[in-house]
Amino acid sequence: MHLRKVLRWGACGLALGFGLANPAMADTTEELLKQLKAKGILSEQEYQALSARRAEEEKAKPAPVAASATPTDPSRLLQASDSGVGFKVGAVNVQISGSVNGFYVKDNADSPGPGKNVVGGLASVGGNDTSAIRNGLLPGFLKFDVTTRQGGWDVGAHFGIYPGINSVNWGGGANSAGQPTALTTSGIDFRQTYLTFAHAGFGEVKVGRDIGLFGSDAILSDITLLGVGTAAGNAAPSNTSLGRIGLGYIYTDFQPQITYTTPDFAGFKLSAGIFQPLATAGESELNDTPGFQAKATYDIKSGKVSGRLWAGVLSQDHDPTVAGGPDYKGTAFDAGAKLGIGDAGLLGYYYTGKGVGTTGLFVLSADAKGNRRDSDGFYVQGTYKIDKVTLAASYGESHLDLAKGEVNPTLLSVNKSWVAATHYALTDWVTLVGEYINTKAEAHGGNKAKSDTIAIGAILFF
Repeated sequence: MHLRKVLRWGACGLALGFGLANPAMADTTEELLKQLKAKGILSEQEYQALSARRAEEEKAKPAPVAASATPTDPSRLLQASDSGVGFKVGAVNVQISGSVNGFYVKDNADSPGPGKNVVGGLASVGGNDTSAIRNGLLPGFLKFDVTTRQGGWDVGAHFGIYPGINSVNWGGGANSAGQPTALTTSGIDFRQTYLTFAHAGFGEVKVGRDIGLFGSDAILSDITLLGVGTAAGNAAPSNTSLGRIGLGYIYTDFQPQITYTTPDFAGFKLSAGIFQPLATAGESELNDTPGFQAKATYDIKSGKVSGRLWAGVLSQDHDPTVAGGPDYKGTAFDAGAKLGIGDAGLLGYYYTGKGVGTTGLFVLSADAKGNRRDSDGFYVQGTYKIDKVTLAASYGESHLDLAKGEVNPTLLSVNKSWVAATHYALTDWVTLVGEYINTKAEAHGGNKAKSDTIAIGAILFF
């Protein structure tokens, strides 16, 4: 036993003395055994016994784990994103969001007749009820945001694809008139393609195609954004309904732009930008200056009270391609406020403009000679939440005046509607929606039309 201890310490001493690692230590022990045998300290029998024991111990050792040839590159690590649906590749964050909806819509149209013709009117006229399975005010959407931080700047690329469930005729793009026949297809509207770069002390610059500034808060705050609102073309539905577009606000649209937004100053932000000039509907123009839009917002939050105040402006020149065509400047102003107190919410919105038209930007905005038509509108909205149920009601109007000296008795004077809605939060993602909508249109000469709509369906956001 004493001899074995001597052997063990002797072997360790040789290994340490020569700076040998464990694999070399086995060879050193064998050499030591041979030397002890040669000097007569070990007998042949003892030498063979110790050699056999050492061989058994070497076999029992686990195989060494090979060290990685190169360290892991942090820039290639794949991780789950901090929130939502997405992932990180090193310092790059990829966020994915989307929505899908569908509704059964029953539209009770007004009966046709000479007294029901309203140019620009949004009430359905036709005499027959129509049924449709269709999208609401929103089509579906799938949005990708790829963001990272480089050189002290937060930069991002943003893409928004908006597919619908209804087939269209492609006569006017992805959201053209519907075509509910066999072997047709829905539209895929690529509404968003833009880049951003931002710095905490600088603000943010946006370059590309995204939602406009003027009128954007009006539609994003509209309760019918989760539903249908005024159905419009229910017999052959497109990929979107109207909601309250043209019945309380002008559609902001998704527009090519270069905009700048200031940093947040205690809840206050200012955005301003130049925009691709939009031609007067039905006309061809060669506009030599861009459009201009700006918006100021102020957000408040205190306990159970939250809200937003906003105001925006729009201005654009219209230059005709031929002499005698529309030649005018369109201008508009809007303002709104929404307030949440606990489970209750209230909203009020107003806009006014000269030469901006109604329903869409520069639709019916001037007569054939370029004389501007004034327009204005408003809507009010209230919501109340009871557990998973949200009750909502809204009313709105959009007015269009005749141009100076214009005689046009069938031209729209006012579109108006009221909406009653119930939302039920089935899950965090899925909301069930039921709506009743009454829509009316009146012309300057006295023509009138009205329609009633019921919509039932569901919308999902992730």
